[in-house]
Amino acid sequence: MTVLYLNLVTVFSLAGIARYFSTPAMAASLDSPTEIKPNRYLTMLAMITLVLVSGLRTNIGDTFFYRHAFEVQDFTLEFVLSEKDIGFGFLQMLLKYLSEDPQILILATALITNLLIVIVIYKYSRLIELSLFVYITSGLFLVSMNGIRQFLAAAIIFASTKYIMDGSWKKFIVVVLVAFTFHQSALILIPIYFLVRREAWTRSTFALLVLAMIVVVGYNQFSTLLFSALEDTQYGHYSEFVEGGASILRVVVYAAPLFIAYLGREKLRKIFPNSDYIVNLCILNLIFMIIASQNWIFARFTIYFGLYNLILIAWIVKLVKERDQKFLYYGIFIFYLAYFYYEHVISLGILYKSNYL
Repeated sequence: MTVLYLNLVTVFSLAGIARYFSTPAMAASLDSPTEIKPNRYLTMLAMITLVLVSGLRTNIGDTFFYRHAFEVQDFTLEFVLSEKDIGFGFLQMLLKYLSEDPQILILATALITNLLIVIVIYKYSRLIELSLFVYITSGLFLVSMNGIRQFLAAAIIFASTKYIMDGSWKKFIVVVLVAFTFHQSALILIPIYFLVRREAWTRSTFALLVLAMIVVVGYNQFSTLLFSALEDTQYGHYSEFVEGGASILRVVVYAAPLFIAYLGREKLRKIFPNSDYIVNLCILNLIFMIIASQNWIFARFTIYFGLYNLILIAWIVKLVKERDQKFLYYGIFIFYLAYFYYEHVISLGILYKSNYL
């Protein structure tokens, strides 16, 4: 954990200094509402830190299996075209042409994933250091080192946030189709786009939350219907997933920022135009996590929606009175730091290994 602790301190410090040395934005717009821009060079250093820690690892999650597959597989054109996720296959084919060392795959995916995430946070986050702090402490950074392909697909879609903001649905769908070549579950974002492009906290919002609770209560019936429908697809084997559900603490972690956003919803719309779309994505994230409390496999969908929490949490600090903003800021800091320790050390017992760090 020493490397992960140092990573947290370094990234938070660099991002905090980057905001301290920020400059006024040329013009705040609907798709980029921040009035200041953090120092880009210090932000880049924070991003490089994330890339190196993630990209130079040799363990965590399914890293070993990706490394092993890269070593033993001959990525010919015929093989790549025969696979379902051809985008990821072409990436591996290119990387293996450059080097036989499997570390190049881990480093390349870490670079693409974290670069895209930091770019979007740089553009939309009001407090960049808080967004990156929560990225690490909420466990999303750890997940990016586990579900490599799906998180890469999620980062690609996250990079198209601008198209959600300005209603460019055709461009958004093109990006989703690119992400689809890395992980087929990315297609879920096409109907989601039209679902979130509306005002937040309407009757439909609460109807979805109630529906999620109904699914939890009647999960046995719901799961039977769902897995029967998926039986002949690549996700059919998920019916055999028996590792239990997500903890209630995770549900609270995702629900808390939304509760504050609801209380300050009118002010949020004033200081962050089009924030309703981000809020709706975060609500979907909460809904899937509520359902995941019955079966952890549904938490995989939060990989696509959890990244938008990083934007929202940096704006809710500005929803309270100015004299209370420091209290809320440090409250978020302490809460997520405690959650980081509980999740990484007590619950998962994460041991970071690297041949370089």
